[in-house]
Amino acid sequence: MRRTLLVLLVLAGVLTVARAEPVARRAPGPEHLAVGGPARTGVLTGYQIRSSALVPVGGSEVSRTGFDTAGWAPVPARSTVFGGLLGTGAYPDPFHSTAMAAVDPAAFAVPWWFRADFPVAPDAGEHTALEFSGVLSRAEVWVNGTRVAGADTVVGMYPTYEFDLSALVRPGVNTLAFLVHPNDPARDLTTGWIDWNPAPPDRNMGLVGDVTIRQSGPVALRGARVLTRLELPGRDHADLTAKVEARNNSDRPVLAALTGYAGPVPLNATVALAPRETRTVTFERATVVQPRVWWPAGMGEQHRYELLVDATVAGRYSDGARDRFGVRGVTTRVDDDDIRHYAINGRPLVIRGAGWSPDLFLRDDPAGLAPRLAAALDLGLNTLRLEGRLGNDDLYEEADRLGLLLLPGWECCGRWEDPESWTAEDHAVARASMAGVAARLRNHPSVLSFLIGSDEAPPERIAGEYLAALGAADWPTPVLSSASGAESPGTGPPGLRMTGPYDWVPPGYWYAKRDGGAWGFNAETSAGAALPSMDTLRAMSTREELDRLWREPDAPVYRAGTQGFADLRIFHAALAGRYGPPTGLEDYVGKAHLAQFEAVRAQFEAYARNSADAERPATGQIYWNLTAAWPSMHWQLFDSSLDPTAGYHAAKRAHEPLHVQYSYDDRSVVLVRRGRDLSGLTVRAELFGLDGRRLDGEEYTDVTAEGGNRGGTVGVTRLGTVAVPDAPTYLLRLVATDAKGRERSRNVYWLSAAPDVLDYPATSYITTPTSSYADLTGLAGMARAEVAAAYSSEVRSNGDTVTTVTLSNTSQVPALQVGARVLGADGRPVLPVRWSDNLVCLWPGESVTLRATHRAAGAVTVRVEGWNVTSGPAAPGPAPAPGRDPGQGRPYGR
Repeated sequence: MRRTLLVLLVLAGVLTVARAEPVARRAPGPEHLAVGGPARTGVLTGYQIRSSALVPVGGSEVSRTGFDTAGWAPVPARSTVFGGLLGTGAYPDPFHSTAMAAVDPAAFAVPWWFRADFPVAPDAGEHTALEFSGVLSRAEVWVNGTRVAGADTVVGMYPTYEFDLSALVRPGVNTLAFLVHPNDPARDLTTGWIDWNPAPPDRNMGLVGDVTIRQSGPVALRGARVLTRLELPGRDHADLTAKVEARNNSDRPVLAALTGYAGPVPLNATVALAPRETRTVTFERATVVQPRVWWPAGMGEQHRYELLVDATVAGRYSDGARDRFGVRGVTTRVDDDDIRHYAINGRPLVIRGAGWSPDLFLRDDPAGLAPRLAAALDLGLNTLRLEGRLGNDDLYEEADRLGLLLLPGWECCGRWEDPESWTAEDHAVARASMAGVAARLRNHPSVLSFLIGSDEAPPERIAGEYLAALGAADWPTPVLSSASGAESPGTGPPGLRMTGPYDWVPPGYWYAKRDGGAWGFNAETSAGAALPSMDTLRAMSTREELDRLWREPDAPVYRAGTQGFADLRIFHAALAGRYGPPTGLEDYVGKAHLAQFEAVRAQFEAYARNSADAERPATGQIYWNLTAAWPSMHWQLFDSSLDPTAGYHAAKRAHEPLHVQYSYDDRSVVLVRRGRDLSGLTVRAELFGLDGRRLDGEEYTDVTAEGGNRGGTVGVTRLGTVAVPDAPTYLLRLVATDAKGRERSRNVYWLSAAPDVLDYPATSYITTPTSSYADLTGLAGMARAEVAAAYSSEVRSNGDTVTTVTLSNTSQVPALQVGARVLGADGRPVLPVRWSDNLVCLWPGESVTLRATHRAAGAVTVRVEGWNVTSGPAAPGPAPAPGRDPGQGRPYGR
């Protein structure tokens, strides 16, 4: 009986089917993917699970076909225990109030069984293999009553394990069982939640990767990959070298013929394999002239090629491997100021990124993945950082398709950054983790680099083990030792910094080239607190919790993070100091959204402006975070239900193709251009009192906005400065119009004659304290504005619905931060939704048209809200005629 463990560099998830069915052969060609012959590949689609405390027998019985599973819970594949049980209704909604804290973790202190049947076809080859990853954090493996591996062998979330089951399986139905042990990130190299949010009661124990059954002939293929070398800067040819691991599973020598293609390159090789031998087959290098290059979104097309390798033995098909790959070149350097710079395909690239967070229970939702990644692009971002929780193949495939760069790496804290206590087992698991991840990710053009450390750089021995595993896997992109700037021997300086902040700072903070300000490459940074919409707040909280939120500013907040982020006191103090103490929940949330909008906008605007500086430029930032793992009060641009926050609209505004912005440090007006030079522009900078009375202004004519590098960088054009009027709180309206008088960018700031003053000597990684606040209290006294609103919806041929909303300010005062919400028949927000713009400012007589793209079933309504606008429904039907702005003489619209 053969129970050999093979920890291999494999490509997981080649084919996902509900049952292991044969794959039709097709003639190889560059326009399709094909796997030939009788070999079959199937990915398990679900399990039945039960606590071992409730199962009186062991694996020899549990893994027998026909074992009685009455009372066991059905869960989908890629499932943690608690996440799977939620789908059965075993627990109330853990996202509401403190329901998750009430769950007794004792139920998850013992191992749990994961059990599934799988078919074996009699004509699919003589060898059957079991391949899987994503174990949190240890497991015994049983097949048909026999123990295949113990929990001392299957350890860790990231290694890819493969076992030969040929001697254990039989034609027809077979049974597989995992006894999964509790996850402990302090003990094993898996994943935890650090200070992001409370840990789930099971600490994510389960099987969150694909479990695959592979059947083949005598020769199996694994790890197909293509090494690409793009000629730069011309990009007129690329060298391609394909490789694959060929393994002889039999006890006799074989001669295998390997055929296939790597894009336009045919692959042919013959390899002699001794019994049980595995050999890396390297195909002859080929040169492709005028290759189709993969570009990040906004810089070009996302071309990919197909890779197919078939193995035949004695004229009979044995196995196949397939994948996609991209041709692109990543180059990078660290300058004399210890700042990392990236270039893609020879073009400089400034990283506009955010941190990625999966669902708190690691529930894999392919349907929800695409809109999350699309939202990142809608925001104007080009990169996501994954600190641990590296996701499944779907994530990388979708990023490849969209052109969204990914920056994966190991997570901080826990076992990963406790090297002094590592055992021989930890070193082995770390090597296998690196090998498994490298094999999964190396063909994906979206992967920009890999970080082998986060807050800390691994010491020499561990760094060497990582680098050796990456080298053996033909890892194609730069390897960085840490996100914090700490350096490991053999890696060189990372050129990144992790200086925070992670909690609230005023908008002016971002402009100084110190601490977390806009310079260099900051791998984790944001102003922290990010309250969701009022709709989400009411859905996730009780009335008493919402009341405490604004009445008790120093109280712990369960929906914040943990450790140093367990309350919102810094944010609350800033709201009261700048905007005035809240008078109620709506007033508090409105002020919170104003504060978040100005903080997020300033962060992205400062990094954009400083990216064009000759000295100590800003070359990258990772906003912390894109989204939260559950309904949260901080670190998110949209919430876990895909509801955009105020910061979402601020970030999108900051990333307009042409953007006019204000600098909090020197009061300058700046044009930021993503794209070609644009000439003949007129820019108006006008100051207004809160009643709409014009106080001062400046006009710049015949302006040319210098362009950036095809979306990779920006051009920055500096104009004049804005005076400080004789008013404690005032509004600044910036408008840029083109040569035909069309409005191309508008930006409105609420400002104070008294600036925020920062206490730099008291800076920590969390924040820089504010010793005195700007005076924005006058906003509370703004007169109410009347906004007329109308909407209509149209269903497009692709299934999308576009709801068009027209807003018109019919009053005599400015309407500040006016937003629209699309509601379904149940009165709840329609999500996901993508807005052309939102949270707009309208002067008397102005109108604007907003468009929301969504897939709501049935009729929708629209609600309008704003800072000094009474919330209420919009009217269905034709939009009112656009008004005219006396100051501009033209409608406000894009």
